[in-house]
Amino acid sequence: MMANLALKYRPKTLDALIGQTHLLGEGAVLIKLIESDALPHTFFYGPPGCGKTTLARVIASVLERPFYEMNATTLKIEDVRKIFKEYTNALQKPLIFIDEVHRLSKNQQEVLLPFMESNAALIIGASTENPYYSLTAAMRSRSHLFELTSISEKEMLGYLDKILLLEEIAIEAEAKAYLVFSSGGDVRAMLNLLESAAAITSPITLEILKQIRPHAMQAGSSESESHYELTSAMIKSIRGSDIDASIYYLARLIDGGEPAEFIARRLAILASEDIGNANPPALNLASSTLTIVKHIGYPEARISLAQLVIYLASSPKSNSAYNAINSALDAIKEGEIYPIPSHLKTHAKTYKYPHDFGGWVKQSYMTNPLSFYKTKQIGFEKTLWQWHSKIISTG
Repeated sequence: MMANLALKYRPKTLDALIGQTHLLGEGAVLIKLIESDALPHTFFYGPPGCGKTTLARVIASVLERPFYEMNATTLKIEDVRKIFKEYTNALQKPLIFIDEVHRLSKNQQEVLLPFMESNAALIIGASTENPYYSLTAAMRSRSHLFELTSISEKEMLGYLDKILLLEEIAIEAEAKAYLVFSSGGDVRAMLNLLESAAAITSPITLEILKQIRPHAMQAGSSESESHYELTSAMIKSIRGSDIDASIYYLARLIDGGEPAEFIARRLAILASEDIGNANPPALNLASSTLTIVKHIGYPEARISLAQLVIYLASSPKSNSAYNAINSALDAIKEGEIYPIPSHLKTHAKTYKYPHDFGGWVKQSYMTNPLSFYKTKQIGFEKTLWQWHSKIISTG
C-alpha cells in the first residue's frame, strides 16, 4: 500500500518549500526575520493546501524550538498553560502553532495575551480566512499577519513531476494536467487525488480522476488558454447581451470543471463593472448566487448560474461607476490631494445639516472641485440622474 504522499513529501526545510516567493524568496522580509531569529508572533492566512502548517513546522525546525500543534476549535486553555509552565525557566522557548486561529474566542485570546507579551512562547497561527477581522486589536498589535497564496500551476507541476519520478507512477498527459488544474493550488489535495488514482489503475487516466473528483476545487486557478479564453468569451458575450452565447460558454466552463464559486465571482464583478446602476438589482442577484453556489455546489449550482447569466445578459449596460472610481484613483495617483474643507471636519460648527434644509443645501464638499462621474443615463441610471438633478435644483 502506498504511503501517505502528502506526509511523505511534506517539505522539511525552507529551501524545499513550494511557492510563496513574495515571503520566502531572496531578500523577502519573512525569510529575513526567520533567518535572523527575529520573527515575532505571526499569523498566516491563505487557501487550503498552500503550506501554512508546513511553514510553521519548518520555522520551528530552523529556530530549533519545541513544536506544539493545536486547533482553535479544540484548544483548551489548561493545556496551553501547562506548556508555558513547562518552559518557564527554559533557555529555548516553544513554538505553539494554532490552526483555524479565526475561531479563537475573545476569552482564549485574552488568556494568550500575557504570554505573548512576555514572549513565553512564539505563537504562530494559521487560517483560511483573514484573521484581521477575528483577532482583537491587542492580539494584532503584538503580531504580524502574512498572506500566503495558492501554489501556481507551474510550481505544482514541477513538484508533481518529482513525486511521479520518485514513486514510479505512470500517468497520461491529459490526466496530469487535470490533476494539477483541478486541485486549485492545493498541494495536499493534488497528492491525495494522485494517491487514490494510483491505487486504482496504471497509468492514471483522466477518466479515473474525473470519477474521483468530477469538478475542480477552489477558485479557478488554471493557467491554460482555454480557461482564460472561455471565461473571457462568457463575460464578453454577457456584455454584448447575447444570451445564447453566454449560456454556451457557461456550459463549457462547467463541463471543463470550473468551480461554481469562481464563475459566480466573475459574474458578480461584471454586475458592477458592466451593468452597475443601469440595473442595480443585478448586483443583488449576483451576490445571492455567489452565496447559493457556495452552499449547494454542482450539479444544482449550474441552474443558479444559468439564471444569473441570462439576467445579466438581458440587463441594460453601463460602466459609469467603473469609470468614475478609476478616474478618481488616477487623479489621486497623479497628486491631486487636497485638504478637507473645514466645515466637513469632525465637530465643525459651520457644517450645514441637509435635513435641516429639506434634504439638500448648497455647500462645498471639496476645496478644489473635481469631476469623475459621467452618467450614461441608461436603464435605472437615468432615473438616478433625474433624482439627483431634481435634488440639487431645488436649492
